[in-house]
Amino acid sequence: MEIKAYEHKVQYYETDQMGVVHHSNYIRWFEEARVDFLDQIGLSYEKMEKEGYISPVISISCEYKTMCHFGENVRIFIKLKSFSGVRFVFSYEVRDAVSGKLRVMGESSHCFIDEAGKVFSLKKVSPEYFEIFNSYVGQETV
Repeated sequence: MEIKAYEHKVQYYETDQMGVVHHSNYIRWFEEARVDFLDQIGLSYEKMEKEGYISPVISISCEYKTMCHFGENVRIFIKLKSFSGVRFVFSYEVRDAVSGKLRVMGESSHCFIDEAGKVFSLKKVSPEYFEIFNSYVGQETV
C-alpha cells in the first residue's frame, strides 16, 4: 500500500510577527504526519493505546533549511527508517507543496511501553502488529 505524504496549511498562529513559522511548530507537524502515517497503515494511536501499546518519543531532531510562511501549504514526507520491534525511528522531510523546495528535515525515535511504563517487544506481544510495522520499513511516501 502506498503511503501518502501529509499535507498541512501554515496557520497564522504558527508564525511570528514576520509571518515566519516558529521553530517549535515543525515538531508538532512531525507528530501530525506520524499520526497520519499510523492511521494509513491501520495502526492508529487510538487503536494501539486501547490495546495497551504506548509509543512515546524518546528523541527528536529538526534541521531547518528554509523558512515556511503563513498561508503556504507544505507536504510532510515521512518514512519508517528503522524498526527493531522495541524501538523505531521516523524520518521527515517538510517540502513546499508548490515548488517542492525542502524546508525542514528531522527524525524522531520511539519505543513501545505498556501502561506500567515497561519497555516491551512488539514481536513478542503482537506478531501481527510487528509484521505490519516491519512491512513499511524504508517505504517512501508519495
